[in-house]
Amino acid sequence: MRQALRIATVLVLAVFSAAPALAQRTDIVVGLVLEPPHLDPTSNAAAAIDEVVYANVFEGLTRFAPDGQIVPGLAESWDVSEDGLVYTFHIAQGVTFHDGSTLTAEDVVFSLDRARGEDSVNAQKFLFDDIESVEASDESTVVVTLARPNGNFPFNMAWGDAVIVAPESADTNTTNPIGTGPFRFESWRQGDSVTLVRNEDYWGEAALLDRATFRFISDPTAAFAAMMAEDVDAFPVFPAPETLIQLQSDPRFEVVVGTTEGETILAMNNRREPLNNVLVREAIAHAIDRQAVIDGAMFGYGTPIGTHFAPHHPAYVDLTELSVYDPERSRELLAEAGSEDLRLSLALPPPVYARRGGEIIAAQLRAVGIETEIVNVEWAQWLEQVFGNGDFDLTVISHTEPLDIEIYGREDYYFGYGAPEFQEIWDELNRTADPEARNALLGDLQRNISENFVNAYIFQLAKAGVERVELEGLWVNAPTQATDLTKVHWVQ
Repeated sequence: MRQALRIATVLVLAVFSAAPALAQRTDIVVGLVLEPPHLDPTSNAAAAIDEVVYANVFEGLTRFAPDGQIVPGLAESWDVSEDGLVYTFHIAQGVTFHDGSTLTAEDVVFSLDRARGEDSVNAQKFLFDDIESVEASDESTVVVTLARPNGNFPFNMAWGDAVIVAPESADTNTTNPIGTGPFRFESWRQGDSVTLVRNEDYWGEAALLDRATFRFISDPTAAFAAMMAEDVDAFPVFPAPETLIQLQSDPRFEVVVGTTEGETILAMNNRREPLNNVLVREAIAHAIDRQAVIDGAMFGYGTPIGTHFAPHHPAYVDLTELSVYDPERSRELLAEAGSEDLRLSLALPPPVYARRGGEIIAAQLRAVGIETEIVNVEWAQWLEQVFGNGDFDLTVISHTEPLDIEIYGREDYYFGYGAPEFQEIWDELNRTADPEARNALLGDLQRNISENFVNAYIFQLAKAGVERVELEGLWVNAPTQATDLTKVHWVQ
């Protein structure tokens, strides 16, 4: 009997030792709320583009690290002249585009000149405003001369709008993006997903994933169902915050809560009557109970703000008291402006913060005598109608670009502010290098837009996401609008 047991045990051990180990996954399915209008980050403001291609497909001279620091990208290093006017970028060697062509300094010259040119369609042309000239001193060195000092220049070059593209493929990047990143574009199923595959010829540290599929799921119920069915492995910004408690209790998942650069605002068209009256804008701001919006739309995920600036930034000024919830004050201001019984349209794009938050805001405005006609618009329609043509009264939107208060200095920006006094402060900021002095000027900019009630500032968008517990490497915080997969991998 003992001998038989010993033989059986040996046979069992032999079977298990001969069985192959479970293969570690090398693919991922990521859920995103919005489908990008196209895939070229240098010709559209939609954050959904960067969420797919930033650092994955396209790279810039510099880039954002997960903690928000600016680190080398295609430029291994750079030097700055003593007067702060000349930046010399040293380009990494052996870099190739996905079509096999070699990256040279001339491609950098082309990209920056294209972005700042008169016919440029770059949504963030201000990033390049201070450039006087761009020259290639040799095949791997680019010299950028500024018209005035700008200590933020390496920061500007880290934006998705400043990625480096090749002249041969620049015009077709919208549908067939060709960059230098660790992933190549494979396919786009319109209305469903974009798939990337590992770039086997990547010049830097290779990606750990072979394949990445971005699935576009804007409906909160569908997003929850996709996670529970394991059709999606991660949803970095989950559109159904009310279900996060349930997902957190499921041993398959981990809920990850961090910060973003997303200022969620009720944007007002400052060009249109009666919103061109500061009294009306102030009345609207006082009608909004920020915490009620955060609790009702985001189930408590979000930080109240009183200006267009991230609370985690050292220059942030808490100005929430300027527009504190005060319905009685709101009614008084409307009477003073002669705008009782006001009727306005409210355009709401698909994200949950907009659709759910907009319903709550509409009820709060109704309580002070402002009726709103809610118009639910798809993302492409919002970009064209609201952002592009400025055809709106009110809209709820989250601006996720980093340190983007500069937009208030643009006269042609969709909410139409561009006050000269704001522009003067911004110009002084660009001339200032001292960190403390810069923070003080950033505070002045925040006060300017808050005291003029340009928009109603509601909350800083939290990065509340969910992912499989075996996943590692996704960003906790979001220093820019990206789903950086360069370090993502599965663990057993």
